Amino acid sequence: MKYVVVCGDGMPDYPLENKEGKTVLELCDIPNMDMIAREGAMGELLTVPNGFEAGSDVANLSLLGYNPKHYYTGRGPLEAYSIGVDLDENDIAFRCNLITEENGILKDYSSGHITTPESKELINRVSQSFEVGKFYPGISYRHLFICKGEDDYVSTPPHNIVGQKVSDYLLKGQNADILNKMMLDSKNILTNHPINLKRVSEGKNPGNMIWIWGQGKKVHMEPFSEKFGLKGGVISAVDLIKGIGYGAKMKVINVPGATGFIDTNYEGKADYAIKALEDIDLIYIHVEAPDEAGHFGDLEMKIKAIEDLDKRVVGRLLNKLQEKGFEYNISIVADHPTPINLKTHVPDPVPFAVYKENIQKDKSSNYSEKEAKIGRLGLREGSEFINLLKSQ
Repeated sequence: MKYVVVCGDGMPDYPLENKEGKTVLELCDIPNMDMIAREGAMGELLTVPNGFEAGSDVANLSLLGYNPKHYYTGRGPLEAYSIGVDLDENDIAFRCNLITEENGILKDYSSGHITTPESKELINRVSQSFEVGKFYPGISYRHLFICKGEDDYVSTPPHNIVGQKVSDYLLKGQNADILNKMMLDSKNILTNHPINLKRVSEGKNPGNMIWIWGQGKKVHMEPFSEKFGLKGGVISAVDLIKGIGYGAKMKVINVPGATGFIDTNYEGKADYAIKALEDIDLIYIHVEAPDEAGHFGDLEMKIKAIEDLDKRVVGRLLNKLQEKGFEYNISIVADHPTPINLKTHVPDPVPFAVYKENIQKDKSSNYSEKEAKIGRLGLREGSEFINLLKSQ
């Protein structure tokens, strides 16, 4: 049996008053996801345990079977795995965003989805200016910062505070003053960098400040193959998901043109997944685009992201799975909702649908939040998901 999990980051949403109470998923034309729900079985997953922030780190750990109560120390250590940084026990790893700050306000958590070559040069410039810790360039606006010490910090994800005063959300903790000064001083270093001057001249948001958050100590994870008896792999443009894959000793597959945004290489993700299944048992395909659209509060972009995911990934997968003659189990899931009216994550349960030949069907008719509530698989803890797939 080959297991295919397609995770549309942030897909679920709330009913929209101006759309007759329909959610984004209900507004989408997604025949392939609907088929999986209609011919398969549905349920809901609580991917964010009580007491945890509704982050993609916690939620994707859950979906891959690693209960955050036992495995989560912070987002930073998971991203360190992706970049290949072996943390010491006294290291603190932070996620580091390149943000746009304007008149004391956090204007853009992604610097207009700055390109990787641009952001790498900016992060290297910052790295030359401070000796507090070490910076590691990542993809687009997503980077890593590591320093020594005890993790007594309280930080805030930048995507939660767009439009808010930077000064209200700086780090709190014993040594926070040193790191806060570094963040604030980074604006003086980056504002007049040629890359940012060029971006501003082109009407783009500059990456004129760093923002560190999601800190944590080294995390120790059991290999996925030992935990579930399956050889697993992950496909994502996002360092976080790759990091979970590396930490779990899964096969991490890099797809050319995967961007973590609306312009990602959807077809490439499907094709590389099918190729990987020749050697492994389970592939976890993560698509970030719906979440980014949710953060923008852009309904049309979110609909496009989900419809592209359905047609260009799910539909392509179904065709190629049949061509290959694989016996397969395919599921559609999300890590957390990112409602467009809130522009941030919420910890509500997410819908999931699973299909395989001769599965016991239920009465679900389409892939949506509403139909998931009547699915025969009920409400489950997110960390039960992989074992649940194996039992169907």
